[in-house]
Amino acid sequence: MNTKWDANDETKLAREIVAVLPAGSVARFCSDDADTIRFVVQASDLKLRSVVLNRSSLRKLLSDAARSVKVEYLQRDLLRSAVRRAEFRYPRLNHILEAARGRRQRRTATLAARLANLASAF
Repeated sequence: MNTKWDANDETKLAREIVAVLPAGSVARFCSDDADTIRFVVQASDLKLRSVVLNRSSLRKLLSDAARSVKVEYLQRDLLRSAVRRAEFRYPRLNHILEAARGRRQRRTATLAARLANLASAF
């Protein structure tokens, strides 16, 4: 199994995912961000305007044993999202934000407990 991937492999996988959108509606957008692959979507019947795929997540997906199933799921999710959202991201940002909020809430709870202990000491 090949454990070394290059940018071409990530790009091929990204093109495979966005291939479910109507022909001629997707164009690759080159950005300064080296961590993502971006596509611009131009279709009057779709609300979707951009697709942003994280390169490190695509690399993980390339080496995943269930790759074909996951790519198929992403394609279905992209099609469903195309009529509802202006931007499709993989992975979705809300999962990342929820994880950050959880850490922040635990940290706040820990600090509150420490302050309560200090207050009871006086």
